Amino acid sequence: MQIAVNFRHMESSEAVRTYVEDKLSRVKKYIDEPIDAQVVLSVQKKIHNRAEVTMVAKGLTMKSAEETGDMYAAIDLMVDKIERQLKRYKEKLKHHKSSNTNSRRVKKSIISASSVDEGTSEPEIVRSHSFFVKPMSVEEAVMQMDLLDKSFLVFTDDRSEEMNVVYRRTDGNYGLIVPQGS
Repeated sequence: MQIAVNFRHMESSEAVRTYVEDKLSRVKKYIDEPIDAQVVLSVQKKIHNRAEVTMVAKGLTMKSAEETGDMYAAIDLMVDKIERQLKRYKEKLKHHKSSNTNSRRVKKSIISASSVDEGTSEPEIVRSHSFFVKPMSVEEAVMQMDLLDKSFLVFTDDRSEEMNVVYRRTDGNYGLIVPQGS
């Protein structure tokens, strides 16, 4: 497991770094593949200790962030949360195996709000990013969205091979947008 620990607005501490590495080593039992973890520890306004982790393993990205008055408590909460996510992911993988491995390439662009507000004929693209969308079931898409802590996820349905969107509703339920033929 590769762990990179970054300190923001605080002194770097070998004791805290070792504590993070020891705690994160617990998650190795859930994923056999190499794991790359980026940890950011920060202090805001001298009283808010925040611990964030982004883990990438086996094509899966997970994020967790916690904030408390104590850095060690924030680290514990962050690791507990990522461990719960991995347990849930591993359980769902036992019950579902995707047979289709076709990926679709999509492009995500960020458009300047001011160019849209001004009504220009061509909106100004601030940044573009291209990535592959792998086929997955709706359940897998919801799980991936939760692991990434996002409010929506675009994915390719593994049965219909159509692009779909799953999103988190304000009432706590999930919505699914499926294209319909003309």
